Amino acid sequence: MALKIGDKAPAIVLPNQDNQMVDLDDLLGKWLVIYFYPKDNTPGCIIEAKDFSCLQEEFAQAGVQVVGISKDSIQSHQRFISKQELSLQLLSDADLTTIKAYDTWRKKKMYGKSFLGVIRSTFLIDPRGDINEAWYNVKAKEHAQKVLEEVRKKISK
Repeated sequence: MALKIGDKAPAIVLPNQDNQMVDLDDLLGKWLVIYFYPKDNTPGCIIEAKDFSCLQEEFAQAGVQVVGISKDSIQSHQRFISKQELSLQLLSDADLTTIKAYDTWRKKKMYGKSFLGVIRSTFLIDPRGDINEAWYNVKAKEHAQKVLEEVRKKISK
């Protein structure tokens, strides 16, 4: 079931690209953007990761941390970060626990075939750990900029 504004953000305890465990509880107290994406080093995911990475400083100035999550392995994340020169923290959810908890594992269609996969989705989590905004099925291009603009509006209130 899709998460909505006001819902408690589901728990996250996943390894990052350096194989260090990241716990959502440790990230609370600040605003957090978590974006889920289908696969490292694919065209749309490169665009989205580079955009979030390029805006990393602006998010940080707004007091917001950005974290990406996919089902790719730690090694895949390391290669993705290196090859694309990303400054993001990427978490590996190989068993899909967090991806399913955020309802981003859904039926997709490509070239006439149906399959299950990660739908590109982003969540803004407030310092208390509540969902403040949820974007499902987003387009990669310019999404990071739209998220930043929304974050600035919400935080400046």
